[in-house]
Amino acid sequence: MNKVIIMTDSTCDLTKSLIESRGIHVAPLYVNFGDLSYRDGVDLTTEELYAKVDELGFLPKSAAVSPGDFVNEFTPFIEQGFDIVCITIGSKLSGTYQSALIAKDMVDESRIHVVDSNNLSSGVGLVVLKGCDLRDQGLSALDIKNQLDEITPRVRSQFAIQTMDYLYKGGRCSALSAFLGGVLAIKPIIQVNDGKLDVYKKAIGKMTRALDYMLEDYAALYDKIDPDYVMITHSLAEKSAVYMKEKVAEIGMPKNLYETFAGCVISTHCGKGTIGILYILKP
Repeated sequence: MNKVIIMTDSTCDLTKSLIESRGIHVAPLYVNFGDLSYRDGVDLTTEELYAKVDELGFLPKSAAVSPGDFVNEFTPFIEQGFDIVCITIGSKLSGTYQSALIAKDMVDESRIHVVDSNNLSSGVGLVVLKGCDLRDQGLSALDIKNQLDEITPRVRSQFAIQTMDYLYKGGRCSALSAFLGGVLAIKPIIQVNDGKLDVYKKAIGKMTRALDYMLEDYAALYDKIDPDYVMITHSLAEKSAVYMKEKVAEIGMPKNLYETFAGCVISTHCGKGTIGILYILKP
């Protein structure tokens, strides 16, 4: 049986230390300001992204990993005798999954197994870490893919949006909604359902109210949550992260509680101050 490489894309929002310690290979998506193109997390950091938006006055466009990029990522590992499990951002959110399928057929269909996470950010990262666990247990690439396909529907991802400016600039809400959101201090909470983004709650007032909504849901599900990994993921929302980590600890500590940081692609769509809690439900 061949050794296995776990691969993902830059929307997984795992920390550099996790990526390195777990032997994860990451293919970057792109962030494009007009004719200027940057690889997510390679050529541009989240802090630099926000500075550039302030400087230029408009949001960039994000772009998927191309089939050619994936061919370049896959080929060296196949030549070295590895099989590959590649876990991507959800197929309803990006063309990255489709690109990986195209590249798989171009390189070696039998040795590359592509998993549609049906998620984003560290919702992808949770599936990636589970894939690393299965790899470390000695499972084959095909067995890992089959088990991950059973896990992805159980991932729960939700994010509270600090400001509606980025949703408005990105064309995801109207000027009136953005104005009313500012006046009424509405903090929408976005949840991933069946691979798509839905507003499932709206908090009015301080950001802590939105955080409490998410924490209440976490507490209600606590006994049903897989304790291996829980993520607090945010885009420059350090104070909110401290608050959420303290509250999670009060509810009951998982085996691993990770604070991770939204990369450029995710931050482009949600804006500064966004924060979420992500976990997997038990079978």
